[in-house]
Amino acid sequence: MTSWSIDGQEQTSRIILGTSRYPSPAEMQAAIRQSRTEIVTVSLRRESASANKGQRFWQYLRDLGVRLLPNTAGCHDAKEAIETAKMARDLFETDWIKLEVIGDDYSLAPDPIGLVHAAGVLSNDGFIVFPYTTDDVVIAQHLIDAGCRILMPWGSPIGTGRGLANPIALAALRSRFPKIPMIIDAGLGRPSHATQAMEMGFDAVLLNTAIADAFAPALMAEAFADAVMAGRKAYEAGLISPRDSAQASTPLIGRAFHNETVQP
Repeated sequence: MTSWSIDGQEQTSRIILGTSRYPSPAEMQAAIRQSRTEIVTVSLRRESASANKGQRFWQYLRDLGVRLLPNTAGCHDAKEAIETAKMARDLFETDWIKLEVIGDDYSLAPDPIGLVHAAGVLSNDGFIVFPYTTDDVVIAQHLIDAGCRILMPWGSPIGTGRGLANPIALAALRSRFPKIPMIIDAGLGRPSHATQAMEMGFDAVLLNTAIADAFAPALMAEAFADAVMAGRKAYEAGLISPRDSAQASTPLIGRAFHNETVQP
């Protein structure tokens, strides 16, 4: 399975893992190890950074040797997201930011107007912006024009576990921007959902709820890792196109048959 690149940096794993909702820090660490991820996403609001609060949580992650991708989870307007991103850069010493600007509390759908605005401001300020967006091609173009070099379209609303709700739109998005790295972010509930995304040519998946809420998070993380690898290998091998009619896998040429002569 080939590697892929983010901001010129080669990645071997095609899974990014979230760090919330786990039953315990130990189970979070075990899941991260079993997923074989190289990047985990963390929210500035996950733990307080003041008065040494949350230092143990950060240490758990540092001990794993993974790269941190801060996010602006919980931000509902561009200004709040921009301020949070700048604080995250100071705290984590990275220009990478997973940009979330939530526009609807029920579906947790991103606010496209605020998202594009914040992406432009942060890109101009030197950030590598990973925008959490929908499968809309027009919004994707605006994000790219704003300076984004990677896109994170949702599979379905956050935490629903519905998988790829609109595979036709996602396929169109992948086809429209073939050179832009894309990570399916949100809504994947089963390893088979991740396999489907990888078979479609997406570069990676971001997971949290499906693993953290599982009865055995580490085992589920391993299952997703295997599923992602299978899907990517299938994509690289070349999937056959669906056919309208049956086509025998065994050829008739050279097939033995009995030629019975009919007596008069």
